[in-house]
Formats: sequence, structure tokens, C-alpha cells
Amino acid sequence: MMQQYKSLEQLLTKWNIKAVIFDLDGTLIDNNGFHLQAWREYLKRIDKAMTEDEYKIYLNGRTWRDAMEYIYGRKLPDDEAMKYYLEKASIYREIYAPFIKPVAGLINLLDFFQSQDLPMAIATSGIDINIDFMFEHIPIRKYFKLVVNASHIVKGKPDPEIYLKTASLLGVEPEHCLVFEDALVGIHAAKAAKMKVMGITTTHPASDLTEADRVIADYNIIA
Repeated sequence: MMQQYKSLEQLLTKWNIKAVIFDLDGTLIDNNGFHLQAWREYLKRIDKAMTEDEYKIYLNGRTWRDAMEYIYGRKLPDDEAMKYYLEKASIYREIYAPFIKPVAGLINLLDFFQSQDLPMAIATSGIDINIDFMFEHIPIRKYFKLVVNASHIVKGKPDPEIYLKTASLLGVEPEHCLVFEDALVGIHAAKAAKMKVMGITTTHPASDLTEADRVIADYNIIA
């Protein structure tokens, strides 16, 4: 394993990385196509529609509250927004369950970081029920020291709050954190937090991920 990640090991040293933070959707699992399907099914039920570009710009990486307020075009009380989002989330889990799997190379990468004694965390705009859904199907909870989600923050990505909070809970200065992200708003949030970022092309082409420090297709090849 060490030979496979030799270039990554050198990069970690060069950047003085002391902790690793992963986004979840589109980063640990390649699921944004299923989120898009779920959104379209939900929107059909309320006589609305959405393009893929609209999803990528306004919903991907956003908190449930921000997503629902965009969909309905107004401020929503938390209980109303959550009610709507849970309906959409139920559709997502139903359609994705038969297909869920980690992004290629993820488990080996987590084993590598663990062997380097680098603490790992998840910083996601997702909700508990979807996070637990992932852990039920992909048993990787043991690798992560903590999970920070939308319920722990006030401002969603692209605000850096979630990444700054995660670094603080890990006890590591932001500039010593490496983030893996697929969403443009997530990459912006991590860079605003002064962290190094590897963008993964599960959702956007490499040409869109210009703000990331490195761009990868999956976790089998990291340079």
C-alpha cells in the first residue's frame, strides 16, 4: 500500500497535513445522479421541474434548509422545510439502496490515512438519516473520529463554517487539513477555510474544479 500512495505521502509532507476531512455525497459515494433523480421525482409531485445544471449550481452541496428554500422560492420554517426534505430523502434512499457503493479506491485510501495516524472526519451538508443510511451499507464509520453535518452549523457551504468547525473539533489548525470534495460550493468553503483541497470529478468535470489544489477521478490514482 505504501508504494501505491508514495506520491500522496510526499504531498502530505509538503503540505504539512495533520488531518483529513471528507465531504460525503459525491465524495465518499458517487450518488449525486441518484440525488438528482430523487429531486426530479419529488418536484414532479409538486408540479415543478429542474435541470441538471440547476441541481449542480443551487442544490449540490447545500444544506436541506437552503435546498428547500430554493425549491419553494421563499423562507421556510425549519419544521416545514425538514418535512419536505425528509420526503425527498426517502425517495433518494429507496432508489439508491440497490446501487450504493464507495467511490473506487476509498477503503484502501482510508486504510492508508489510518496507517499514517491521520485523524479523519466527515463534513457534510447532509442529514443524520442519510448519513446513517450510508454507514449501514458501507461500514466505514470506524475510520472517522467525528461527523459534522447540517444540524451543527448555521451557515451552509460555500460558507467555511462547517470546515472550520470540523478542524476545531479535531484540534487541528485549518491550514493543516486536507479536504476531499466534489461540489463547487464545498471546494470554495474549504479554500475559504484556508485548507488544501482535492476535488473529485464525480459531479463536475475537472475543468470546473479550478479552485481545488489537485483534481482526481477516484481514489485509485492520487498524484
